[in-house]
Amino acid sequence: MRPKRHTPHSVRRMPERGASVPSGKIYVYGKHALMEALQNTPHIIRKVFLAPNLNDTELHTLLLTRKIPTAALAPGSGKELVGKEASHQGVIFTIDPATLLISLDAFLERIDMKKNPSIAILGEVQDPHNVGAIIRSAAAFGLSGVLIPEHNQAGVTGAVVKSSAGMTFRIPLVSIGNVNNTIKVLKEKGFWIYGLAMDGTMKLGTDTFDAPAAFVVGNEGGGIREKTLEACDVTLSIPIHARTESLNAAVSAAVVFYEWSKKHPEAL
Repeated sequence: MRPKRHTPHSVRRMPERGASVPSGKIYVYGKHALMEALQNTPHIIRKVFLAPNLNDTELHTLLLTRKIPTAALAPGSGKELVGKEASHQGVIFTIDPATLLISLDAFLERIDMKKNPSIAILGEVQDPHNVGAIIRSAAAFGLSGVLIPEHNQAGVTGAVVKSSAGMTFRIPLVSIGNVNNTIKVLKEKGFWIYGLAMDGTMKLGTDTFDAPAAFVVGNEGGGIREKTLEACDVTLSIPIHARTESLNAAVSAAVVFYEWSKKHPEAL
């Protein structure tokens, strides 16, 4: 069972709940990612660059139907846009992050607290592949959204989209400012805050998750910042074999999200 949470007599409401949503242009690559974007969030796509020899009737039909601007991708080009290690498969497209990320206010207005939802809060997760994997796991196990801070945090990039297997276009991504201020707002809303920590006071599997839950995933090396950990209602640890020191951030998140989903099969 969860410990009883101390509720202060008054909580000062921050004047600005959400962070400013970043603007600009992000290069995303890969046919699968483009298909996910076309099918779920076509409004975020600015332009698509395609290799002339790309034969995909469904893809070309969707681009035409959605009236997405296209341009030819010259043979051997594209690496200068998405990086030398990226396998773009002859497909590169640009998106506007301002239309992909939503504000915390907008997210909270539409979430149904009666269904005891869960969300993930990224706390200085630096590796884009971990960010993408966490987003993918959140989508797979029925979480309602992933909250992404503006600072000291890997943002949404082509590598993140690729690692998420396109799930960045299926689950709400929420832009936030200070994590600790966000936690205050979420507590006011009725969320219980769980910090994933190796030495957490509660073992995963002992909580019933019978209230709205927010899971904080910390930095790969340092974990959750001390002040943020203090703001959590519960520090949650995952029992593992003694021969293994720890799990990485993305794997830990997936294990916790799965355990939550077992208590909420309706979310799957």
